[in-house]
Amino acid sequence: MRTHSSHALWIQNLLEALEASGPEGASAALYLRTRETRLGFHRVRPHVGAFWTPWRSIGLNLVHFTEQTPGNDPQLLALVIHEVRHLQQGLLTALSVYGELDAWQLQFRELERMTVLQSHPALRELLSLPLGWERDVLRRARNLMQVYAGKGYRADLLPLYPLPHEIAYRLFRRQPPGA
Repeated sequence: MRTHSSHALWIQNLLEALEASGPEGASAALYLRTRETRLGFHRVRPHVGAFWTPWRSIGLNLVHFTEQTPGNDPQLLALVIHEVRHLQQGLLTALSVYGELDAWQLQFRELERMTVLQSHPALRELLSLPLGWERDVLRRARNLMQVYAGKGYRADLLPLYPLPHEIAYRLFRRQPPGA
């Protein structure tokens, strides 16, 4: 049976492991601490490792992670860094292919840095894509995410750009600022 104190200890160990994992992990840990972001376990679709919520919390999928997962597990650390990136991006960017590409690239570059990653060809290609506003690149990224994670990973439901930019593009063919 899980107790509040065992969960709090597990979170503390995770935050310490994030801090020790490198600059991105330390930044993620600082973000989680200063914003008192809640982390919890939930059972969700197997194609999901973790998720963020608009209430600024992070859920870890019980299919993949439990309190028995070591806090310094590289997969866990990289995934938490990914979810923190979404919280930093804000709701509209996080709910776009652009936001996902940014978070996926950060996650898997961190994982690659922490481990000897024998990666999937789709992941290698995804990491080589430039992060920007090219719609063909974002379409390719969305496809590669589903090749890697499976069709249950519903990136196909996301707009390519953050919603206000997507609407402006569709109505006026106007690219986001800085594109």
